[in-house]
Amino acid sequence: MEYAHIMPEDIFKNPEVKVYVEAGNSCLGALGFTEHGRPHAKRCSNYARNILEALDYDTRTCELAAIAGYLHDIGNTVNRVDHAHSGAIMAFTLLTRMNMPPEEIAIICSAIGHHDEKTAFPVNAVSAALILSDKSDVRRSRVRKNAIIATDIHDRVNYAVVNASLKIDKEQKLCLFNITIDTDICPVMEYFEIFLDRMVLCRKAADLFGAHVRAYHQRHASAVIPPQNAKHKNRRSRARFRVRLLLHFHAMSVCL
Repeated sequence: MEYAHIMPEDIFKNPEVKVYVEAGNSCLGALGFTEHGRPHAKRCSNYARNILEALDYDTRTCELAAIAGYLHDIGNTVNRVDHAHSGAIMAFTLLTRMNMPPEEIAIICSAIGHHDEKTAFPVNAVSAALILSDKSDVRRSRVRKNAIIATDIHDRVNYAVVNASLKIDKEQKLCLFNITIDTDICPVMEYFEIFLDRMVLCRKAADLFGAHVRAYHQRHASAVIPPQNAKHKNRRSRARFRVRLLLHFHAMSVCL
């Protein structure tokens, strides 16, 4: 049987995919979640592909990572609960109809089905790249216009992010995740309250590439607990707390 060579661009412009991505985002908006629409999908797609390209994976595997990154949240159309599993089934149906080879569908569906924190595990390279790209997407623009920052920790943490970037160094095989947080909006501890599990998951994803985690301390962030006077000092000076997550695929480092 002759199968179709489905490219990421085919997925991006597919009208059915567009409906599912936006419907899922709309459902999460009604539930009070941050943005999970096309901006999030496209970012995850780009970075999942970039990570594997930096690690010299073949072109087709990188393309599959881009497809998985774009489709990974379509299960929110059904329900937020178990959205990774329902999204994998939806992707299976969609890609089968598009006549993609079953070997490629299996890789994409495995990645989507294992990306949510509650049941996540990096089962293959595409899965690991998706986890790293998805869990690193923290930014102010994900906070919805009607959000109440004071009452929701997820909105508050995302809104406090002044700058976030994920850079890939192909020569050193380094994934550098930089976040600058305005601690007048979000205390440092609140960042770790919701992102510690995600960092642990990123470590597991890096393990697939033969990495390990090493924690370093910086003057303005001693381990997880900042100095007692740091909170007051930050309020006066509007200081920004800088978190660096370095994923080195020979010696992965998390700089806090």
